[in-house]
Amino acid sequence: MRLDKFLKVSRIIKRRSVAKEVADKGRISINGRPAKSGTDVKIGDELLIAFGSKDLTIRVDDIKETTRKDEADDMFTVISENYREDKEKDNL
Repeated sequence: MRLDKFLKVSRIIKRRSVAKEVADKGRISINGRPAKSGTDVKIGDELLIAFGSKDLTIRVDDIKETTRKDEADDMFTVISENYREDKEKDNL
């Protein structure tokens, strides 16, 4: 399954267009390699997603074409969630 579609179906990112934009800006890596929106995601892959001030690492547990909201959490496991310090705060 395409990376952008997985992020939308699993509800990690709400809209596929936003998931595509984030991936194409180089803010997502799969198993340590930079990934674009069309990169295939497989069960067992580890995704590192760089949100604004947070890095989210997840493992893909299941792939479904569609899912209900209560089933979306079963598609992945959160491995770590790290918050980065803002560099501007350090300069104050």
